[in-house]
Amino acid sequence: MEHDVRSNICVIFPGALGDFICLLPVLQTLARTARVDLFARNEFADLTPEGVVVRSIETSPITALFRAESNEDEEAQLSFRSYAAVYSWFASGNQEFTKRLQALSGGVAGVFPFRPARPEGHRSDYYWSCLNCADDSPEPHVTIRPEALRWCEDFWTKHALHRRAVLTIAPGSGAREKNWPGQFFRAVSQWWREITGGLVLLLIGPVEQERGEDQLLRSDCIAASGLSLSQAAALLRRSDVYLGNDSGMSHLAAATGVRTVALFGPSDPRQWAPRGKKVIVLWRHLDCSPCHDATMKACPHRACLTEFLPGEIIATLAHLPEVVTLTR
Repeated sequence: MEHDVRSNICVIFPGALGDFICLLPVLQTLARTARVDLFARNEFADLTPEGVVVRSIETSPITALFRAESNEDEEAQLSFRSYAAVYSWFASGNQEFTKRLQALSGGVAGVFPFRPARPEGHRSDYYWSCLNCADDSPEPHVTIRPEALRWCEDFWTKHALHRRAVLTIAPGSGAREKNWPGQFFRAVSQWWREITGGLVLLLIGPVEQERGEDQLLRSDCIAASGLSLSQAAALLRRSDVYLGNDSGMSHLAAATGVRTVALFGPSDPRQWAPRGKKVIVLWRHLDCSPCHDATMKACPHRACLTEFLPGEIIATLAHLPEVVTLTR
């Protein structure tokens, strides 16, 4: 759909994958009536709705906002003047950035803190509230690219996954302190193969690969690494059940509609739980959790995760409708 130039909208967003999934309802709403230029991480282009164009947040129109005014800013002036609205969750504490963005956009920019001042609510609701919408925030969902669906079908054939029960696990996250122990994931993987006769798919991101956190699980699983986000989304949607930590991959899983079981320890699911009709969040509600980042990194016991034993998770999985059907 072609939009009038002045109906274009700019969104500036610095977050990682989980943050981005929480922002999706905002992008989907804005894209219904305008073309949206999203300045964010390039890899998010795999997941954006129709009408949203991703540009790097490190591109010159954005970096120019941190410089004092100069004659070299014509590109930025022309760029931001073309937008009917600008929504930025980037650099709200930088007065120079905020001042210049407001000036270059003709005063149509809204600059919001990336982290809300009152963090009690869910992050998706916070982003949604910045649009001044009266209704509740919709659940995030992703539309998977056709080429990724074709790639997934080939993957399923290559690994003989057709007519097999598939549990997909993502044992990593952006912070090791949020990760359920690898040997616990392994115990669940072994249970899945025994009880369903199925297979376990292991999603490995670059961080987990660099840390070597995938080695313990590779012998029990089919490993998938080096994936685009669209490919990961296709694998998730095709799976029967997903199990993961408080991570961007868990948010992505929920947004594909797969049955999602997310394990929370030091972080607060009231702010960060993946959203979806088929999401189960497991959290131990200890007196010391949730906790702040500094406390989380210095915690000597990590009881919120290390004492969350595999048997508890297996009991939850065993009663899921998807698993009950598989084991009849």
